[in-house]
Amino acid sequence: MSALLSSERVVRDLRQYFGLGVPPGGMPFTGSRFEHLAGGGDRPEVADRITAEDLVAVQTLSVTLPAPVALDILEGPLGARLSGLLHAIPRDIDMVEAEVSDLAAGSLADQAWHLLRDQPDVGWVIAGKLLARKRPRLLPVYDRVVRCAVGRPPSFWLALHAELRADDRALHRQLLALSQTAGLPETVSALRVCDVAVWMGHRAEEHACPR
Repeated sequence: MSALLSSERVVRDLRQYFGLGVPPGGMPFTGSRFEHLAGGGDRPEVADRITAEDLVAVQTLSVTLPAPVALDILEGPLGARLSGLLHAIPRDIDMVEAEVSDLAAGSLADQAWHLLRDQPDVGWVIAGKLLARKRPRLLPVYDRVVRCAVGRPPSFWLALHAELRADDRALHRQLLALSQTAGLPETVSALRVCDVAVWMGHRAEEHACPR
């Protein structure tokens, strides 16, 4: 992962994505609003429930929840089950600080991911993006472009967690340094810096990523 973040263009990519220094008439990527829309999905008053704002936020990353699932989340038993899980998933720690047990198979975060993934027409990409909106410091965005860039480990969460903690947290410190150099808001988590940098770099190389 560290090698993917060492390109000379990474800082420029980050600034372009988040609309920093965009020339007049230019537009940032819609995903630049993902973590910031309506103050963020992890702000205390909404951290443990999925709101309509969260459903709009994931649309900025080019995915949409099916209407029946969205309504079940907002008004039905699915939303109540997810809220129960979110209540027990920490929102104030970075992935690098988490224990393996917070991310492993069977963990509360993993249960929430499976619950979402298994809904009709949702799948792993949308499930991951919605949880990343609710826990942006703990859970990463992971889509087909990032998967194409980094491969398919048995558990992306655990693989990334191990990389972040290796060598005295060198990767985590690299991500924070990239954020500072690019001038990103403090509300952009280290995980999001990683996602955007890898996504922008791999996308720019025009790889044909398998679905």
